[in-house]
Amino acid sequence: MKRRNFIAAGAVLPFFTRSALAAGGNFEITRSKAEWRAMLSDAEYRVMREEGTERAFTSPLNDEKRKGTFLCKGCDLPLYASETKFDSGTGWPSFYQALPNAVETKPDRKLFVTRTECHCRRCGSHLGHIFDDGPPPTGKRHCINGVSLTFRPA
Repeated sequence: MKRRNFIAAGAVLPFFTRSALAAGGNFEITRSKAEWRAMLSDAEYRVMREEGTERAFTSPLNDEKRKGTFLCKGCDLPLYASETKFDSGTGWPSFYQALPNAVETKPDRKLFVTRTECHCRRCGSHLGHIFDDGPPPTGKRHCINGVSLTFRPA
């Protein structure tokens, strides 16, 4: 793998393309590849359907401070309450907890270590990863790609 693939100049890192549905799963909302492509930008499709990563500090949602709810861009399922958002300093919107029954997880072994990938439980869209370095009360950091989310103010 070339160094430039890790230091992406574009909005989305161009490595590790794998379908969000590659691991299987029966999701409540399903769409064809053409339907997803029609409703998402190239960057959104790359992240949400191919498990890509947006470049750090590029999402306006990283700086969103209003009260409200963060929803899945793929199906509008409420995923995170603004009260659980915190500034992790990583450049991606971060939360210490998802809303009940909002996200599902699976092992991600693409970067030589096993990480915990999280996706929308309703449509399977890739959201990001969960790490064990977050604040109380959970100690978790849901590191989420902003392009996978929309924000609805309270």
